[in-house]
Amino acid sequence: MKQQLQQRLQQLKAEYESGKKVLAELEAKQANVRDTLLRIAGAIQVLEEELAQVESEPLSEYPLYPKTPTIEVSPPPEIED
Repeated sequence: MKQQLQQRLQQLKAEYESGKKVLAELEAKQANVRDTLLRIAGAIQVLEEELAQVESEPLSEYPLYPKTPTIEVSPPPEIED
């Protein structure tokens, strides 16, 4: 009987140590995921602020084509016979 109890005690201690190791690994993963989420949230915030700023600025600040001068041309004079 005593031997069975000692054997069971050793099994439980081994399971306990294994569980502690798994818990430590999970806590480390949780911390890594939390850090990653914080970085992503920061990047989202920056991009949202940049988009808001771009949307509030006039379009002339971001032309699609360079401004080219326009020249008005008058029609040629009529020639009389």
